[in-house]
Amino acid sequence: MSPMGKYDFDTPICRRGTNCSKWDGAARVFGREGLLPFWVADMDFRSAPEIIEALREKVEFGVFGYPIMTGEARAAVAGWERRRHGWDVDAGDVAFVPGVVTGLSAAVRAFTEPGDGVIIQTPVYAPFFRVVSDNGRVVIENPLMETEERFTMDFDNLERVIESNKNARAMILCSPHNPVARVWSEEELSRLSGICASRGIMIIDDEIHQDLVYSDARHIPIASLSKDLSPLVITLVAPSKTFNIAGLHASAWIASDRAVAAKMRRELGMIDSDSLNLMSLTALEAAYSKGEPWLDEALAYLEANRDFMEAFLSEKMPRVKMKHPEGTFIFWLDFREYGLRGDELQRVLVEDAGVALNRGTDFGKSGDGFARLNIGCPRRSLEEGLCKIERAFAKF
Repeated sequence: MSPMGKYDFDTPICRRGTNCSKWDGAARVFGREGLLPFWVADMDFRSAPEIIEALREKVEFGVFGYPIMTGEARAAVAGWERRRHGWDVDAGDVAFVPGVVTGLSAAVRAFTEPGDGVIIQTPVYAPFFRVVSDNGRVVIENPLMETEERFTMDFDNLERVIESNKNARAMILCSPHNPVARVWSEEELSRLSGICASRGIMIIDDEIHQDLVYSDARHIPIASLSKDLSPLVITLVAPSKTFNIAGLHASAWIASDRAVAAKMRRELGMIDSDSLNLMSLTALEAAYSKGEPWLDEALAYLEANRDFMEAFLSEKMPRVKMKHPEGTFIFWLDFREYGLRGDELQRVLVEDAGVALNRGTDFGKSGDGFARLNIGCPRRSLEEGLCKIERAFAKF
C-alpha cells in the first residue's frame, strides 16, 4: 500500500502486451524496442477501485444494451464542478461526447465557418492544430511568452493578431495548459475573457486537466467568472486524465447559453457523437460521484513526484530547465542549453537514454529544443528514467 493512504501508487504495473499505446506503441513511434515510456498522457496507476467496481457490476450483469444519458450522470458532472472548482453548473447544461478532441472539432465547426481563423496559444497540445486545419479553418498562433519564472499569455500580441486577422472567430483555450503545466490565474483569465468578449471571439475551453492541480495553485473555469460570458464559452471536461480512464472515452461539455448549446448539439448529432457507451457512462458517473478520495491521494503522490523531479534536475541536471509545474502530470523540459535541437535531441533521448518523451516540435515550432515528460508513474520508474537521461547527457 502507498505510505500516503489506502490506495497504492508505488507498485509497478506491467502494461507491456496489454494493447497499450504508451508501452506497446512506443517502438512503432520511436523506432526502437525496450524504451522506458514517458510520452502518452496516461498514468501507470490502477484507476479508482470505485470505478472498477462499478464497471465490474455491469460486466457481471452481462447485458450491454443501449444506455440512456441519465440525469444522474449530468448531476454527477455538475456536482463535481461545484465541489471541486466552485462553479455553479446546472445539471441541465451538461451533455456528453465520447472525447474532448471530438468535442473540440465539433465546436470549431459549430461556431466558425470554413476559412475563419481560430487562435491557439503555442506550444500547445498537438491535436489543436489538426481540429482547426482539418476542418478547413485557419490556425492563428498567439505564442506564449517565456519569462524566467513561467510561461504567460501574451495579451498585447493577442490583441494584435485579432486586429490583423479580421477572420478570427474563436480561440481554443487550454486550461490548465498542456504542455507548459500552467494553471491560469483569475487575473489572466479575466483579461483574456475581456479581450475575447469585446471582439466577439468564441472561447472553446479544453479543461481536461482541470482536476490535476497542485497545492500551490487553483484552477478556475473561465465560464465561472461571469454569467455574461455564457454566449461566448463552451467548456469541455472529462474524467479521463483525472482517473486514468482515457481508453473508455468519456467526456462532457457544458454550455449555459441555449443558442450555444443548440449549435453544439446539432453538430454532434450530425456525426452521431452526442452520447457515451454503457461502460464509459458508468465510469464517468462513478468517477464524479465516488472518486474523490482516490483523486486526493493521487494528487498528493503526483505532487511528490513533481517535487522529486524538480530536486533531481536542480541537483543533477541544472542545464535542463523546467518552469515550476502548477498542474497536469506532463511537464515541459528545456534542453536548449545543451545545444541540441530537433532530431539530434530526439536521438540522444531515444538511442542514448533509452526513454520515450514527446518531441517538443509536436506542440509547435517554439517547442524546438524541448521535450514533454509524463510523471504519472511509480516514483522508482520516474527515478529510473531521470537517471537514464542524466547518464546520456553527461557526455555533453
